[in-house]
Amino acid sequence: MSRARVARRIAAGAAYGGGSLGLLGAAAVGVLLAEMQLAKRSVGGGVAPLPPAADGLYGRGYEGGAEPLRLALLGDSTAAGQGVRRAGQTPGALLASGLAAVAERPVELRNVALPGARSDDLERQVALLLAHPGRVPDACVIMIGANDVTHRMPPTQSVRYLSTAVRRLRTAGAEVVVGTCPDLGTIEPVYQPLRWVARRASRQLAAAQTIVVVEQGGRTVSLGDLLGPEFEANPREMFGADNYHPSAEGYATAAMAVLPTVCAVLGVWPETDRLDADRREGMLPVAQAAAEAVEEAGTEVTGARAPWALLKHRRRRRLPSVQEPAPLPDAHP
Repeated sequence: MSRARVARRIAAGAAYGGGSLGLLGAAAVGVLLAEMQLAKRSVGGGVAPLPPAADGLYGRGYEGGAEPLRLALLGDSTAAGQGVRRAGQTPGALLASGLAAVAERPVELRNVALPGARSDDLERQVALLLAHPGRVPDACVIMIGANDVTHRMPPTQSVRYLSTAVRRLRTAGAEVVVGTCPDLGTIEPVYQPLRWVARRASRQLAAAQTIVVVEQGGRTVSLGDLLGPEFEANPREMFGADNYHPSAEGYATAAMAVLPTVCAVLGVWPETDRLDADRREGMLPVAQAAAEAVEEAGTEVTGARAPWALLKHRRRRRLPSVQEPAPLPDAHP
């Protein structure tokens, strides 16, 4: 069965209450989980430093003009920035400083991501962000899915939680960009054939995530195929000290892929949404667009007219250097 059909079945199962459709046999995923745990323990005792707090105000040089844009990050350890030691190396800080530079406005960052989180934790994270109706984020970036695969959460449940989170945020008025499930086949100590199993499971989940996010009015950016070749070619530079989470260079690579889409949803990216055939952009059925997106680095999928979606490859820019964030004038409870 093609990846597009599998992704559509998972998305349909999520929409209509199914929960038993699996990507892999239980035995295969059980062995995969054991291998992942061994991988996490193989370097540095399996312990990554706690992610540094990066909440605060970025782009202080633009203060005095327009009100700050509000940016929020949700998800798991990748969204939180686990594996690096400085706030400026986290994806939230990189995205906030990049957005400030493009928009020429200060950006207020709030990160509610939790290391180890699965998609069922998104309900709690969304509640934190929406607790104050007057401070709804302008844009939310979600990175989630890896722990769903390794902890054997049924993919229909996984994408149902994600769909609900995106719907709540969109209803509240926030734009939403989802960095889909990363390619778990790039974890260096995981060997074949489990590397292939991990890659297949994570890419199928990423495609299903794309379908439900687009259906709820969000946009997605593929992280799996973006990080895969670069992580495999430069594992010592792209992985952190625990050989499992990204390094500062790895997070910067991911942030450069997501930033153009974050800027585009806020209307501050200099490129238009006009399709470029030379860059293999086009309008496709949503399931087909989702399947193709996981195959190519940094591919954006955004909804068009149902059941169609736009497949885009936005040009990346180098990220500006990141200064330590200024504390917010009023702390969040």
